[in-house]
Amino acid sequence: MLVILGFTMILTFMVLIMTRRLTPMVALILVPTIFGLFAGAGLGLGDMIIESIGDLAPTAALLMFAIMFFGIMIDVGLFDPLIRFITRFLGNDPAKVVLGTAILAGAVSLDGDGSTTFIITTSAMLPIYLRMGMSPVVLTCVAGLMNGTLNIVPWGGPTVRAASALGVSPTDIFVPMLPSLATGIIIALAFAWFLGLSERKRIGSLEYSPAAQADAAPSATQSFGRKLFGGNRIVRGTDVRPGAAATLSTTGILTVRPGQRMPAGPTTLAEQLVLEDERDTAMADTMLSADRPTLRPKLIWVNLVLTIAVMVLLVLDVMPLAYIFMVGTALALVINFPKLRSQADEIVAHAPSIVGVVSMVLAAGVLVGVLNGTGMVTAMADWVVQVVPASMGEYLAVITGVLSIPMTFFMSNDAFYFGILPVLAESAATYGIDPVEMARASIIGQPVHLQSPLVPAILLLVSLAGVNLGDHHKKVLWRACVVSLVMLLVGVLVGAVPFG
Repeated sequence: MLVILGFTMILTFMVLIMTRRLTPMVALILVPTIFGLFAGAGLGLGDMIIESIGDLAPTAALLMFAIMFFGIMIDVGLFDPLIRFITRFLGNDPAKVVLGTAILAGAVSLDGDGSTTFIITTSAMLPIYLRMGMSPVVLTCVAGLMNGTLNIVPWGGPTVRAASALGVSPTDIFVPMLPSLATGIIIALAFAWFLGLSERKRIGSLEYSPAAQADAAPSATQSFGRKLFGGNRIVRGTDVRPGAAATLSTTGILTVRPGQRMPAGPTTLAEQLVLEDERDTAMADTMLSADRPTLRPKLIWVNLVLTIAVMVLLVLDVMPLAYIFMVGTALALVINFPKLRSQADEIVAHAPSIVGVVSMVLAAGVLVGVLNGTGMVTAMADWVVQVVPASMGEYLAVITGVLSIPMTFFMSNDAFYFGILPVLAESAATYGIDPVEMARASIIGQPVHLQSPLVPAILLLVSLAGVNLGDHHKKVLWRACVVSLVMLLVGVLVGAVPFG
């Protein structure tokens, strides 16, 4: 019964968020609560959830102050030169922008931390996506895919967990998987390129018509946008005058079709677009203005040194990550906004992003608490081990690789690597399969795992980009499955993962 309830609960949650019946935060709270009551938790449900939320509190604190720190750095213009460099290098070609997003996310992912990767990638690339009218879902898909693929690096969490659980060396796990990793990166980059081509085709209708060009004089914002991107492409935040027909889609992207007219109204289209940007994401709207009052060009080197110091401390792991970002945020506020009122305004400015991601992380504590407290995770793990027939024993490594795809999505890495993997490895040993080979197979599912709502970093990514988690899943999950399966196939072909 617990197995059925566990899988049904996850499936119900996924259906509700992908069909937009509920927001992820509401689904994370209500769905586990209902199924927890069905599982007989009763009044003990509250204790389970509070204990789980307590475990997630450091993560929530980390994400809260990380968002604030990098939001301040965006406001003061630290990333503006990087944006201009990327834009000049990539031009206004959406295909190149998406591919550049994948390369940037892959490079930053080498530090092994998903939250840092998503903050840097989003702060650097999201303003470009919004200005060019590109879909932020493409950004989250590409960034999530690249980070998940590179999550098997030996200093990352999954490989270390697998090594610890089975008593083997992380290096012995990782090195034979290098061909699989290289292939996975190539597949992820190929997906990024084709997504970019789709975006290039989709926003081809955003060009000015000749009549619209002649009818509308360029504003300062338009001139800035053209200087950055070249051409006469209408982008979010530009000033469009009546005369060019335009529609504002549900994603907030402006579409202009030649030969149509847009009726004038009491609210200009530019104002509508700015409001739409503010609803989309609080981290991106600051980048829509080149002369925003929060810019601190004279302090750019001070802010760069502070940011580098924070990143170095993150990599060295000498102190709790949340505390590092707390101190970094406090210093950033004092340095850039010495007046009390300015500090308060800056904190409030990033409240929408902070509330969005922290609320989802804490809400995820309800799901994790019910899974662990009711015994659903243990029951699901035992069931998975039992359904593997003895006749398939010699293929347990490949079976483990396939199982790692859905299981690491439905449960935490700790539950899979410390709960399921040791049992599978013990069974595989009777068929001559070494523990290190089982460990290699177990990390195959990481591209899919990183998209799980149980992973705080992915909640951070979709919150910063203003993307619905269900929309992200619809675009990324099947691609992540393809990457994982191809990596498993290559692992079998090169002998890293035994097959029979």
